[in-house]
Amino acid sequence: MTLAAIETSGLSKRYPGGRGVADLDLTVQRGEIFGFLGPNGAGKTTTMKMILDLIRPTSGTIRVLGLDPVAQGAELRAQLGYLPGELVLDGSENVGELLAFFARLQGSVDQAWVTELADRLELDRSRKVKNLSKGNKQKVGIVQAFMHRPALLVLDEPTSGLDPLMQQVFLNLVTEAKDHGQTVFMSSHILSEVQEVAERVAIIKDGRLVTISTVAALQQQAVSQVEIRFAEDFSTEDFAGLEHVGAVRADGHTLHCTVDGSVDALVKQAARYRVEALFCHKPDLESLFMDEYVKEGAPVVH
Repeated sequence: MTLAAIETSGLSKRYPGGRGVADLDLTVQRGEIFGFLGPNGAGKTTTMKMILDLIRPTSGTIRVLGLDPVAQGAELRAQLGYLPGELVLDGSENVGELLAFFARLQGSVDQAWVTELADRLELDRSRKVKNLSKGNKQKVGIVQAFMHRPALLVLDEPTSGLDPLMQQVFLNLVTEAKDHGQTVFMSSHILSEVQEVAERVAIIKDGRLVTISTVAALQQQAVSQVEIRFAEDFSTEDFAGLEHVGAVRADGHTLHCTVDGSVDALVKQAARYRVEALFCHKPDLESLFMDEYVKEGAPVVH
């Protein structure tokens, strides 16, 4: 049986001010890209720091790659790549020198791979680190996280400061990491990027899990907005009360409604009329996130 990449049980961190994480039960499988979603202050960074043993939990248990982060920290850190949410780089050395230092710390790094990473991210290795923009410092952080091809990548808001082109380069690197059997655990509030690469996501609110699900399952259970344009007059009464159909209204020859499941009943009823066009708008992950996030007491779905 393959051990999970990350497994927490009852994980909690209490702070005097009241913020933290409460009773977090989370399992991230090896070889998957897992999105950890929530706005600033929801508990994402606190969770990641506990997983990495940068802070200690108040209660609960953590296993990472089958290891105890406290008792087996040195062995575990050799298999991890970490990009913090607040990356502080302010040295007088140039980028190439800093990357060489990071490589020496890791102990076994393919220099050709480091060069490729820097080139793909358009990172100038001759620039002084202290003179870099926020986006270029973020690129340095990405290279150091990926350079040793770690078994587990823990990435906290990894595209912060990157322009859209570099965001796509980063997402390509994440997908390639999965293809190589690596696990990626990434937090973000940019939901479109998570939707592009992640198989599963967890949504955290005020330190507690709201839901855990695949992106596909969230989309399947989400409410779709449907428009049907008819070539003739129609009666809304023919559509009100149909299975899975709600919010029925008419705008001229156009029917507007919502569908929270199969569209079969709606399509069969619409076929009684002459249909000119049909549009079904599936919500993106941002809409799904907002729907889940505003629910109070939403159940955790595994």
